[in-house]
Amino acid sequence: MEAASSSLHNLPFAISPSIRSSHRLPAPLLSRASSLFFSQKALHLRTAAAEAAATVNFCSIRRRKHCVASSSAEVLVSRGKGDGRQVEEEAMGEREVNKGLLDLKSWMHDNGLPPCKVVLKERPSYDAKHQPIHYVAASEDLQPGDTAFSVPNTLVVTLERVLGNETIAELLATNKLSELACLALYLMYEKKQGKKSFWYPYIRELDRQRGRGQLAVESPLLWSDSELSYLTGSPTKAEVLARAEGIKREYNELDTVWFMAGSLFQQYPYDIPTEAFSIDIFKQAFVAIQSCVVHLQGVSLARRFALVPLGPPLLAYRSTCKAMLTAADGAVELVVDRPYKAGEPIVVWCGPQPNSRLLLNYGYVDEDNPYDRISVEAALNTEDPQYQDKRMVVQRNGKLSIQVFHVYAGKEKEAVSDMLPYLRLGYVSDPAVMQSVVSSQGPVCPVSPCMERAVLDQLSDYFRSRLAGYPTTLAEDESLLAGCNLNPKKRVATQLVRLEKKVLHACLQVAVDLIHQLPDNSVSPCPAPYSPYLR
Repeated sequence: MEAASSSLHNLPFAISPSIRSSHRLPAPLLSRASSLFFSQKALHLRTAAAEAAATVNFCSIRRRKHCVASSSAEVLVSRGKGDGRQVEEEAMGEREVNKGLLDLKSWMHDNGLPPCKVVLKERPSYDAKHQPIHYVAASEDLQPGDTAFSVPNTLVVTLERVLGNETIAELLATNKLSELACLALYLMYEKKQGKKSFWYPYIRELDRQRGRGQLAVESPLLWSDSELSYLTGSPTKAEVLARAEGIKREYNELDTVWFMAGSLFQQYPYDIPTEAFSIDIFKQAFVAIQSCVVHLQGVSLARRFALVPLGPPLLAYRSTCKAMLTAADGAVELVVDRPYKAGEPIVVWCGPQPNSRLLLNYGYVDEDNPYDRISVEAALNTEDPQYQDKRMVVQRNGKLSIQVFHVYAGKEKEAVSDMLPYLRLGYVSDPAVMQSVVSSQGPVCPVSPCMERAVLDQLSDYFRSRLAGYPTTLAEDESLLAGCNLNPKKRVATQLVRLEKKVLHACLQVAVDLIHQLPDNSVSPCPAPYSPYLR
């Protein structure tokens, strides 16, 4: 059977087409370890008894069943009043897990995982309140082409199992909920099953990881406002806020999904999602799924998003790696692309994602990312009397009236050269010149020294303006990163903005060098009443 590869780029996380949760897996679980699915920034528990039970993170408000979290790092499912015995039994189960009787890998072997060449190890978390970070490492020396592990489909959570094939087309047609939101809703419900769930060891592990990548940093979606200020000046901050709004929109559709998805409605007829789970809980769950979902290639729609035990976040991502989780022969397997010594962490590729996306989705930045880039948006002036002619010309040359130019690290000169013809066209004001451009077949239009100076001045001013939007300079970022006491969120945010600034500085230098190459760089720029916009 031909293998199908996986990658995680271009995932439609918060705004993708809908899928509803309809068919149950063997009930996944609820954990009590550090909560990933349930917010640590909790609402106040409604009873004094619940407040006294500081180790219990969730209570059930029977009429309005919002799950709420305490300041404790321990997590329990939403319970009704009088469930003390059940809580005590789960506490005993948790101690068993801590003794290793139900650890993730043993559970997987007990349920069909064949012998593999990996082991689970741990590294300390930067926050003593959080449990150590687990990761997958080689249990023996590996060579390129070796299969590290092969997880049978019976241990993989997919929408095929959650929904059932017969309902997928109908649920997708409603176009309301993304695949990730569907998985998050399903696991929130299944978490309420407690340790009775088949999936208890896996979801417990997800809770333990708390949506943290291997740098122990959560997605900025879970950062406080003060922590988001670390990203001031970066377009990533706006992306975080937009993604958060998308999650809110999906949350507002959960009740419709619950009603449409027959199995969820039948299993939880009184647990209306928006009453059973608050927006904060749903957001925690969504981010958790986002950090670990695998996008399988070449498989059916119902299987393209998968949660794979031993996969992310236990596997670390590296942009220069080419190994991917693949679907083949009733399993999801990992074939390594490089040699490993026993004990070394195993890494996989996450697709061609820029660092802004890596931080948003997985909480890390890759300094050696060959896919890292910034974006420059240029737009023709719609008030220009010659707008339609210019729009036709740019479309003829493969561009749009609102065009995004991607500037990759190390290729700034090529990117600026790609922008110049577009910007020059925007500066054309003489109708006769515009007609000659329309009648020509190439992208080049007549360029006078004053027009070129105007274009380069606008471009250099744009890069200076973006750099001025950051509260720190590149040199200050370098100094911060050289220190040893920078908290991980601040460090990863500083890494991101530092890399952005390096690209912006390089682009500015290209524009300045081109100005110096003009025959007479003292010439004044031409007036341009309808110059293009740069954003």
